[in-house]
Parts: sequence; structure tokens; C-alpha cells
Amino acid sequence: MENTASNGGKNGTARGVATLMASSLSNQLGAASGSLAFPAIGPLGVVAVRQLIAAAVLLPIARPRFRSFTRGQLWPVLLLAVVFGTMNLGLYSAIDRIGLGLAVTLEFLGPLSIALLGARSKAGAACALAAAAGVLAITQPGPSTDYLGIGLGLMGAASWAAYILLNRTIGQRIPGIQGTAAAMTVSAACFLPVAALILLSRPVDWFVILCAVGAGVLASVVPYIADLLALRRVPASLFGILMSVNPVFAALIGLAMGQALDALQWAGILLIVAANAAVLRLSR
Repeated sequence: MENTASNGGKNGTARGVATLMASSLSNQLGAASGSLAFPAIGPLGVVAVRQLIAAAVLLPIARPRFRSFTRGQLWPVLLLAVVFGTMNLGLYSAIDRIGLGLAVTLEFLGPLSIALLGARSKAGAACALAAAAGVLAITQPGPSTDYLGIGLGLMGAASWAAYILLNRTIGQRIPGIQGTAAAMTVSAACFLPVAALILLSRPVDWFVILCAVGAGVLASVVPYIADLLALRRVPASLFGILMSVNPVFAALIGLAMGQALDALQWAGILLIVAANAAVLRLSR
């Protein structure tokens, strides 16, 4: 019986890890899809459409019962709705200014910080210093540095850290994906006037709509459901550690889109990922 339980736990963790990897790849493909619509509707327009599409898909599936939510269930849902908006707007605005690979790497500092806080050791502090060196390598501060783009990426990082913790809390308090769908619905309601204003005031073709919708499905619907399910199998700290694949996926997809990085920036990305791998060893 003990071996069976142990195998079941290992299989569950393995499924959680596989789910997170698929979630990461889908997320970065969605971000790339959305960036193709920036010239027509801008990052704000893409985020607005993305939120609406995600809510349109999740709401009829989950059918959250808003009236039955207790105060302890409602407050993390409302906070997550705010986090959805700040996380996506920060990331997409950063992508527009500094490119997919660098923006996602900066955003990744959010889950990495959770992993580092979980380590709480001298070795963990060393990993934090390595990650800081990686940030310097990818941003290369100087007179021509886009500090606004970097700041937007860091806003996305703080929001992603909050997303991890809130999503785990919601998963414990609300069954299924009702909590995520409820938060997405509230966020979409806030972005609805924005989407209407942008789409009605600018000429938009079907390619733009398709790219924005792709961002909603690939970077919202798939990851949010996958992350919620995975967080039931892996702890929040391990979730943050496994997200180290995101900067790599983003940099490779960005490279395929013509967003070349120099050797120092690649080194910075790999240094941050290596710091994450070291934290994984510490956690074990």
C-alpha cells in the first residue's frame, strides 16, 4: 500500500510538471500571437480582447456562482481580477518596447522570487545575486536603455508572483475553475469599454482579430486552467521553479520572429534559469 501511494504521488507530480511545461509553451505562443496585432490595436487593445476571449470561454464552462461566494472566497477572486489586468498589461506593454524574450525574462522574476523566498539559506541568497547579475546582463543599463519597458516587465513580475499565490488560495477555497473564471469575468467587464473604444475607432482586419483571439486562447484560457490544475499537484514554490522554462521558450520564439539577442543577453537569460535550477536543488 505504501509503494502504491508513493507511486501515485510521484505520478501526480509528474503530471503536474508536464501540465506546467505545456502551459508555459502555450503562454509564450499566445504572447507572440498577440504581439503581431500591436501595430493595429496596441498592447492595451490586445489585452482587452484577450481578457474578453478568456472570459467568454471560461464563463460557460465553469459557471461560477457569484451569489454563493463567501467573503473568504470573494476577496481573492477580486484581487485576482486586478492581477490579471496588471500582469497582462505590464507584460504586453513590455513586449512592445523591449521584445518577447527580455520582457518574459523580467516577468519571470516574480515566480523566481517566490522560489528564492522558499529557500531561505545562504545558498539561496547566492542564487538571488546570480539572478540579479542576470537582470543586469539582459537589461544592460545605459543612456539608451528603455527603463519604461523594464519597469513594465517588473510590474508584470510582481503581478505574476501575486497570481501564483492567489490562484493557489482560490484553488483551495473554490471547487474546479470557478474562481479563475469569476476573476476573469470581473477583469473582462472592466476591459469591455476599452475593447469597444479601440476596435470601433481603428480599422481592424481579420488577421488582427485572429492574432488577438489567439492570445486570449493560448495565453489565457489554456495556461489559467492548466496552472490551476497543476497547483493542486505541486506546491507554489515548485511551481515558481518550474516556470524557468518560460524565458527560454520566449527567447527562442522571439528569435524565430526576428527579435535577436546579443551574447550578453543570452548569458543573462541562462544565468537566471541556472539560478532557478540551483534553487530547485536546494528545495530537494
